[in-house]
Amino acid sequence: MTFKPFEEEGTLIEDQFMNWNKMIVPPYDKNSVDAYTRTRVILMNGIENNSVLTSHAIARMIDNDEIKRQLALIRRVDSQQQQTVNWLTPANQSVVETTIGYEQLAVDLTANLARNEPDDYFRQVLDFALIEDFDHLFRYGCLMEILENKDPSSITQGRTEVKPGRPTEIEHRHPYDEMREHFNKDTASIKTKMNYHTIVSAEQQTELFYKSHGFMYGNDLARKLYAEIAEIEEQHVSQYELVGDPNETPLERMALIQLNEAYNYYCCAQTEPDERIRGIWEEFMSDEITHFIMCNELMQKFEKRDIGDILRADTIKPLIVLEPNKDYVNHVIDTQVDLQPYNMRFVRTDELPSDWPSFAFREEMNAGGVPSEDVVKRAEKIVA
Repeated sequence: MTFKPFEEEGTLIEDQFMNWNKMIVPPYDKNSVDAYTRTRVILMNGIENNSVLTSHAIARMIDNDEIKRQLALIRRVDSQQQQTVNWLTPANQSVVETTIGYEQLAVDLTANLARNEPDDYFRQVLDFALIEDFDHLFRYGCLMEILENKDPSSITQGRTEVKPGRPTEIEHRHPYDEMREHFNKDTASIKTKMNYHTIVSAEQQTELFYKSHGFMYGNDLARKLYAEIAEIEEQHVSQYELVGDPNETPLERMALIQLNEAYNYYCCAQTEPDERIRGIWEEFMSDEITHFIMCNELMQKFEKRDIGDILRADTIKPLIVLEPNKDYVNHVIDTQVDLQPYNMRFVRTDELPSDWPSFAFREEMNAGGVPSEDVVKRAEKIVA
């Protein structure tokens, strides 16, 4: 299936604001929810959050009251939508249970984007981080066994494998080694641009979740593990955001972000088995179409440009589908696990120079013990 945004009907912005009873709806049942419904909730929470944060950042850097008013209007609706989505997560779902959902999303979302990414360099960037997120799922799975004596496959429902990838202890890199080349906004496909905004949003949300919830544990190992993996997620956000073209104007970027929200909601609705939640995805997709149109109108007025000329396409395909990707993930691990970034390219570990900045950085970070290794050893003792 494909997404044709110019054929979709939006909802009047005045009709999009929600009262508290509509905004905050009953959460899903964690014991019966489909694994990918859980991950879709996590994804769309991140998609909305990125829109709100970017809109706030733009509002602080422009001096045009009309643009600010329109962005504030869109931003308030996006904020309400985020609360609806985020509040779908039930209170009895523990932090580590939610975390397993975050990492399942990271694995299967990244795999889907990489499999359908037309830009070879961007696909390599996706594959590189995919192996690391796969390992994070394994480490948090060990933590779940320690804290709750629970098998992480009870969350993933067997659709995503839980086993080591690139060991987290060797993922710590000097900030300079997170630099990446960016695509050209004038030649990149609309699918590449959508993949870009999707993965930046998802990884940013993961970093924010770990940093805002990891401290809630009294267990020292859990606190350190969340801190360690949160730092890798910071690295992932850094590398992903640099793939985007910084020459896009603020209005162009906001138009693409609103389009990406509509695209992701549309994708979610196509495979959502929960009828009630599917209705939320469909309603919010229509809202985002209106936001997309509003941003385009601002571009037409203040930049004398039309988003259609930027997209150079009226269809986005293929759709983003959250589904098992075991064969693809295993192939990437088998062929790329020993890659590391060097001068914005990816090389085998034995090809790295001895003065590669990340060697010294990693040694400093891991001095005194590595939580991601300690959690595996602790879990092995429990199993034994």
